[in-house]
Amino acid sequence: MIQNIDRKLPLEDIGKAQNKSIEDVIEEIEVIVSSGTRVNINYYIDDLLDEDAQEEIFEYFSQAETDDLVVAHQELDGVYDEAEIRLMRIKFMSEMAN
Repeated sequence: MIQNIDRKLPLEDIGKAQNKSIEDVIEEIEVIVSSGTRVNINYYIDDLLDEDAQEEIFEYFSQAETDDLVVAHQELDGVYDEAEIRLMRIKFMSEMAN
């Protein structure tokens, strides 16, 4: 998984190669990051969200009392979908927590 991310393959392609959904790929990346490994998925996020959106979600996680996705979705006014918030949470955890 990490090798494919290092090669900057789209997460959908990584999932297809492993017979997994994009949700499964994101979940696997979350497990990797929560174990303390930094993962750089900026290349993927940059194609998904503009800089302002990334900044808004990143700032939310830097001030949030919880990283709960439901709370994040509500606090961000439902503007972003679950996958976008999860990916930004991964970015936040990789950059700030690890």
